[in-house]
Amino acid sequence: MTPSVETTSSEDSELSLPAPKERRRLREAAELTHDEVAAAVGVTAATIRSWEAGRTAPRGRKRELYTQFLARLAASPQEAGPAGAPGEAKTARAAEEPAADPPAADPPAADGPAADARTEPAEIPSEAPAEIPAEAPVRVPAPGPAEAFDALYAHAAHDLARQAYLLTGRRALALEAVEKAFVQAWDRWPEVAADPDPVGWVRAIAYEYALSPWHRFRPAHRHPDKPPAEPADRILLDALLALSPANRRTVLLYDGVGLDLPDTAAETEATTPTAGSRLVHAHADLADRIPELADVPLEKQSALLRDLLTALRPAVDLDPRPAVAVRGGGERRTRMWTRATLSLTAMIAVSTAYTVMTAPTHYEPPLAPGESVSGVPPLAGPQRLTERSKQLHDKLLADPEAGPARIAPKAG
Repeated sequence: MTPSVETTSSEDSELSLPAPKERRRLREAAELTHDEVAAAVGVTAATIRSWEAGRTAPRGRKRELYTQFLARLAASPQEAGPAGAPGEAKTARAAEEPAADPPAADPPAADGPAADARTEPAEIPSEAPAEIPAEAPVRVPAPGPAEAFDALYAHAAHDLARQAYLLTGRRALALEAVEKAFVQAWDRWPEVAADPDPVGWVRAIAYEYALSPWHRFRPAHRHPDKPPAEPADRILLDALLALSPANRRTVLLYDGVGLDLPDTAAETEATTPTAGSRLVHAHADLADRIPELADVPLEKQSALLRDLLTALRPAVDLDPRPAVAVRGGGERRTRMWTRATLSLTAMIAVSTAYTVMTAPTHYEPPLAPGESVSGVPPLAGPQRLTERSKQLHDKLLADPEAGPARIAPKAG
């Protein structure tokens, strides 16, 4: 059961906040999930993951409540065991459970006190050793990658499909974006499994794909799907789709998912002041289009908008495909691309080897056979020299002297 958070005295507010690793250890030792801690403190599960990872730190009233909550976990009987690994307290309690079963099977006599009944199993030396091996806790093996992926898919796929629908207004594009994101997560599963927030990892990929501007050129995604049946839902969806993609994504993360402003800025790859400016402008645009937000003060618009986004009912079915089909489809595509790459590489290698073996090693000019060609005009140019002209030509070349003798050669 999740411990309740109360304000008891001023001494609780002076407690120091433990380190991020100690926060996680206390939660796991108490066998609490992120959702249970978030419900107790009054924040979202993503904020608790961010606090435990050390990416952000609680401030103000949330810090005081979170510090008091961790202090109660540290002082609870669950932490009475040795302060070791996070799962040691749970293991110790599991090991103690078989010892508590024999009194229930063999109740004490009606006239005996309760204290004697609690010590009765210790007085039976013959039956205790025989029951311990039979009731020893069974060690459950850790889930494999496929089981962990299926659990993540079952936990987040439907919510991500709804969020992608609010971003695009198109059912087919929303389901396609979620499937693409989970296929990429399965291809890079070691990285996703080690991420402190695997849902945020998949959500960022799905949002990027859903808001890609290239989808406007696809004939199947040019027009939105059937609008919601309720007029208020239609107004809300139309107002969201009228925002710019950056403002739409910021509003959905902050008001719909429940991230705080630093986490919203980090996921949208913007600074915190930029994310805050986008949020203010988006709220102003939504207030102009949605009557319910027009009369609400600024400090209450986020809560009302979150309720409206949660209550919106699409007119289309947003159930994604089973996790096995998505995982199998990703594996088939990976095998197909691998085979195509290997085939192309083999073709290039064979073509290169054939070219090297058949290519000539030196240039061989072509030998054109002589043929008689008719209709060609006679060669135009200087006529052949006569015998006298040859003698004059030779004389001019051989006699460097100047004078008439060069022009009129002597006879003889």
